Amino acid sequence: MKSSVRPFPADDIDAIESGRRTLASERAGLDVLSEALSGELGRSFVAVVDMIRTTRGRVIVTGVGKSGHVGVKIAATLASTGTPAFFVHAAEASHGDLGMVTRDDVILAISWSGETGELKAVVEYAGRFRIPFVAMTSIPTSSLARQANHVLLMPRAEEACPHGLAPTTSAVMQLALGDALAIALLESRGFSAQDFRLFHPGGSLGASLHFVREVMHQGEAMPLIALGEVMDRALAVMTQKSLGCVGVLDGDGRIVGIITDGDLRRHFGPDLLGRPVEAVMTRNPKTIPPDMLVGSAIELLNRTAITAFFVVEDGRPVGILHVHDLLRLGVA
Repeated sequence: MKSSVRPFPADDIDAIESGRRTLASERAGLDVLSEALSGELGRSFVAVVDMIRTTRGRVIVTGVGKSGHVGVKIAATLASTGTPAFFVHAAEASHGDLGMVTRDDVILAISWSGETGELKAVVEYAGRFRIPFVAMTSIPTSSLARQANHVLLMPRAEEACPHGLAPTTSAVMQLALGDALAIALLESRGFSAQDFRLFHPGGSLGASLHFVREVMHQGEAMPLIALGEVMDRALAVMTQKSLGCVGVLDGDGRIVGIITDGDLRRHFGPDLLGRPVEAVMTRNPKTIPPDMLVGSAIELLNRTAITAFFVVEDGRPVGILHVHDLLRLGVA
């Protein structure tokens, strides 16, 4: 019997192998970068983190070409993780954009060679007004490195480009070091998920940073029934509330069980509607607290394959979160 799996054409195989070589080269660059952080680069890294953390101003990231594109992303990551930052294009700096830079700022200039001509105006401006600046470069003797207060010296690595021309591995390394810097600053400040939420109120990311209590069903919307009731009443509550389950409460109002569509199927029979709820319910159901982040609730829903959780405080239900609520938010 012939296999139904279509083999890749030779050209496709060549493309896949090319892609794998690129990823291998870039991974090797990241390994070299990680090792360098255990040496001199690590000492400079710590000094830069300390300098940025104590500055009264912002981080002004600058560069051109691929380094400039990387710089845009680094500035955005810094800003979104609690370090005020923005990007100034080095070529525009000498045409008025230097007016955005103040004496309280720190400049992060990115250039793999350290000889990028467009950075000259930025470097001279930093020197004139004694604005501290950091060079991210791979050449310790470069003009940029010699004039910087601190140098994040990138280790040399082979570009993924077979001609050694297109910035590939080097760009990934710059980007990764920028991320490392942003996260080190985040952690040093104790920047929390709720701090993060302040800067990301929109989109699915912002939605995932809501608290469960902000999106859960509450009050009369909760499907609840007491121990001792029979299943025909439980089924009526499930149908009325339309959440696919009903919670079972003891005499103190604590949730002790849950009845789901799955429980109905497992106990289906001619006497089902007349049975007590405790004979059908799943005991000790999984619950979540109201101050859990929606993103964490999504992870729990995915991991347990449960479609709804009762939200409890001191064992008593204060709400219920259903996967449909997360779909409406656009995060599930």
